[in-house]
Formats: sequence, C-alpha cells, structure tokens
Amino acid sequence: MRTVQIVEAKARFSALLAAVEAGEEIAITRHGKVVARLVPDRPRMASELFRPMWDHADEMDLEAPADLIPEPVSESLD
Repeated sequence: MRTVQIVEAKARFSALLAAVEAGEEIAITRHGKVVARLVPDRPRMASELFRPMWDHADEMDLEAPADLIPEPVSESLD
C-alpha cells in the first residue's frame, strides 16, 4: 500500500483516484499517522459482511424470542 501525505493527496487527487481504480490501495497521512485510506470500490455480497459473525456462531444465542400476545385494537378514531 502506497502512503502519501495530505498535501500530496490534495495536489494529485485525480492521479491517486486513477491508481485506486487500477486496484491500488493508498494510505493518506497527516504528521506520519494514517488518517484515511483510498481503496477500490467493489460490489459485496451480504454473506461477506456477515461471515465474521458465522465464524463464532457457536458462541451466539440464535433462538428467537417468544411471540407477544396481541393487544386489542380500538375501533374509534378520535
């Protein structure tokens, strides 16, 4: 991953975006600390987002709660 300072990122933003479109990841730093990352956008499946959760499924309580008793509905519309 390439690292650039904020000043350089501002001056070369279009070139950095072209590099990101080509698949490169770029870290933007301020005073030597990473404050942002430019990464290529790619479509993701919902299963990708939940994969870490399923790795620990045995530690989770996946039982559905009991249904609530329905409440009566008043017919008057005040």
